[in-house]
Amino acid sequence: MKDVGSAKLKLVKSHSGKADVFDGIQGFYNEDYFNRMLSLERKRTQRSKKPFMLMVIDISKLVNPHPNLVVINGIGRVLDAGIRETDVRGWYRKGLSIGVIFTELESACATVREKIFGKLLLSLAGEIDPKDLAKIDVSFHIFPEDQDKGNCSGHFNMNLYKDLLEGEKKHGISRKMKRFMDIVGSLLALVIFSPIILAAAAAVKFTSEGPVLFRQERIGQWGETFTFLKFRSMQAKQADNPHKAYIEKLIKENESANGNSAEAPVFKLIDDPRVTPVGRFIRKTSLDELPQLINVLRGEMSLVGPRPPVPYEFEIYDVWHRMRMLSVKPGITGLWQVYGRSSTNFDEMVRLDLKYVTDWSLWQDIKIILRTPWAVIAGKGAY
Repeated sequence: MKDVGSAKLKLVKSHSGKADVFDGIQGFYNEDYFNRMLSLERKRTQRSKKPFMLMVIDISKLVNPHPNLVVINGIGRVLDAGIRETDVRGWYRKGLSIGVIFTELESACATVREKIFGKLLLSLAGEIDPKDLAKIDVSFHIFPEDQDKGNCSGHFNMNLYKDLLEGEKKHGISRKMKRFMDIVGSLLALVIFSPIILAAAAAVKFTSEGPVLFRQERIGQWGETFTFLKFRSMQAKQADNPHKAYIEKLIKENESANGNSAEAPVFKLIDDPRVTPVGRFIRKTSLDELPQLINVLRGEMSLVGPRPPVPYEFEIYDVWHRMRMLSVKPGITGLWQVYGRSSTNFDEMVRLDLKYVTDWSLWQDIKIILRTPWAVIAGKGAY
């Protein structure tokens, strides 16, 4: 096969500007560039629907106390001869692990992985001493994750989003300020709205049977689940869940499940018989959302962010839909709630959330918070 490393790509110098021991190793993209290629490949897969596979070769046991450059160069020669021109190799973690992106695969089944691993192991055995070979660990990671039969949790495989995790570190101070704003803002809101919260709780309690709070599992940042809180707006006992069928139809068809009206809601059914009279009022005024301030205090949500989906909704997301739940926490309000709410279709809602994730700043959060009261008063798209 043609050698993708024939361009003799060298590792970049360390941040200090001085060369390190890895600068003499040829054939690997540097860590920053490899991260960018990993991000690009995710975006390509979202369009092409063809999965890719990330192979991580962990050599950390070979660099203690000193890097084994002979072995690392041997791995480079094996990859030179064993991967396609279109595949990408580089430092996943500089000096600790090597990454290879096998692009646009027709299938990422276990058979493909076993074939690649067997070929790699056989080639390495001819280049590397058995004692050194025993210190190398190889792992495979499939994107999209639902094509990886070993990913039973359905959560994001964080090995595939290293570039985003590195970005989180770079914005560490801003993220801490956002968290500080969440804590202060939610505490102030709980104090200011305490009379309304108590009145709403009493209305729910004394007008229908069941608990005051509605608890539901939702998907948060990085695919982690949490218990979502709202004031209960429906009858406590339900024979079925028409919302699940409604959501499935909505996402797959990307139009209103109630018809094609521009005013049709995205995530709530019109005239849902399960909703109580009090529930209809607190939904219309968004008072049912106030208990989510507790979720914010817990750190499960933010004041501003994408709407958190229920698990059965998340399961039928397209690949690009899921990106809205990556690098920010879900929020009580957001671009969708302020600019579209339930009068937009599903894809438009996702695009607004992705725009928020891409353009995020503290100033943007403040502007959204300031626009939220008017969106609530106007009540457009609220059901």
